[in-house]
Amino acid sequence: MLCSLRISNYALIDSIELRLDRGLNIITGETGGGKSIMLGALSLLLGGRADTRSIRHTDAKSVIEAEFAVTGNDALKAYCAANDIEWDDSSMILRREIAPSGRSRSFINDSPVTLEHLRAVGLRLVDIHSQHQNQLLSDASFQLQIIDTLADNASRLDAYSALYEEYRSALQRLKMTKAAVARDRENADFMQFQLQRIDELQLSPNEETELEQERESLGEAAEARAGFDSALSLLSTDSDNCMSLLSRVADTIADLGELIPAETNIATRLETARIELSDIADTLESLAVRYPDDAASRLDDIDERLATINSVLRRHSVSTVTELLEQAQKLRRRLERLDNSSAIISELERRARQAKKAAVEAAGEISGARNKAAAEFARVLHDTAVPLGMKNLVCDIAVEPNELSSTGMDRVEFRFAFNKNQTPVPVGIAASGGEISRLMLSIKSIIAHRMSLPSIIFDEVDTGVSGDVADRMGRMMRAIAANIQVIAITHLPQVAAKGSSHFKVFKHDTETSTVTHVEQLSPEGRVDEIALMLSGDTANPAARAAAEALLRACLD
Repeated sequence: MLCSLRISNYALIDSIELRLDRGLNIITGETGGGKSIMLGALSLLLGGRADTRSIRHTDAKSVIEAEFAVTGNDALKAYCAANDIEWDDSSMILRREIAPSGRSRSFINDSPVTLEHLRAVGLRLVDIHSQHQNQLLSDASFQLQIIDTLADNASRLDAYSALYEEYRSALQRLKMTKAAVARDRENADFMQFQLQRIDELQLSPNEETELEQERESLGEAAEARAGFDSALSLLSTDSDNCMSLLSRVADTIADLGELIPAETNIATRLETARIELSDIADTLESLAVRYPDDAASRLDDIDERLATINSVLRRHSVSTVTELLEQAQKLRRRLERLDNSSAIISELERRARQAKKAAVEAAGEISGARNKAAAEFARVLHDTAVPLGMKNLVCDIAVEPNELSSTGMDRVEFRFAFNKNQTPVPVGIAASGGEISRLMLSIKSIIAHRMSLPSIIFDEVDTGVSGDVADRMGRMMRAIAANIQVIAITHLPQVAAKGSSHFKVFKHDTETSTVTHVEQLSPEGRVDEIALMLSGDTANPAARAAAEALLRACLD
């Protein structure tokens, strides 16, 4: 429940603090006194849109803070755990700060959170019911939500939601497969041509990488072999190689004969050189055989293969042979699917029918619960609302067949008649503002014990009524407060007297401005306030007696 509300530097409020109790908390005050300002601040705390025009003093930030008792609120605890929000088993503090610049900051238990999280947590803590919210009564989804709440359909809807999603997925798969088959049928010849061209290349995974590596290795081998071949050519194989030139030198020296002194040993030395060169040539040949003499030819083959592969890769907009082979496999599967399309589509249609059947069965169970709940709700709502000044009320809660959707296969419509011999029509057509307010209050009283929210705020929902009807509405709010905390902003003394706590909002003029204050009334203060609401005069003996009587009646 809402334990305390603190507001500072907001609109006409300098600083106020309310400490609220369980049961029915009443807030009264003259029109324009600041009740709507407090409600606006609370709405801001629950994720409403910030407006810098609401900041009272533009040299300071506006702060709204509330403390809630959250013991036993398992749904909120689960939400906080799922979203990494700090949790305390006993209380939760929400705070919103708006700077003069317009920058807004949100906190839960003093830890910064996003506005979305603040709003989501707030929706799990407080239900603000204003005259504006009365428009919800004519909203189809709101009407369906009420019936499902009364029908205890939460677990049924969870189970149905999974089945409905399975059905939607089956339909989507069927639709996508039919579209893909239609496209493939139009492109079958081209797909076959593409696959054939890829298959003809007889590619292997990562082939281009392996060829690049081989190319690099062969490049080194070809360069080495060319070096050895060049050395051997100069040494022994060319027409003017070293060995042949050395032989010609030896022949020339031999022709010179005695002209060459014997002690020079030139002939012997030339033979020694020839033998050494021959040995060097043999060594070079033994080293050269380590490098294939066809490396250059293999390099040409590799370059041609890589050029072909890269051309195909570009044509198919892929980067690697592995991706190209995957694309080929997809083409193969698409062609196989095309060959088996009739059987595939038949199977998907069977699955879709099966999924729909399961969803329809689950929706039928939900429909049965809704029809039963709607009939009982119509009776209870009639009995609850008639005493609120609607003696000719007729309630018709219609649950009609509808197309299968995420909420089942029903369309719920609330229809009412407020006059004799009037055919019930949709609530938005038949009801006045006051009648809708009383209907909404009646609905809240019926579903209050089923609401997971710990607090509900009624903002002048009793506008337009008086006398006995006002008294009955007050009793209804008090009954709701037996299950959850209720905060009621009212102008009616009959309602105000029903509260377990009573706060008065009023304006006060200072030397420089007008400010809003709030105070919790003592028993004597409550008599004064209710007498003022009855007659406009706190000293009026009759009004004071009537106020005391109203308060005593609530104690009986």
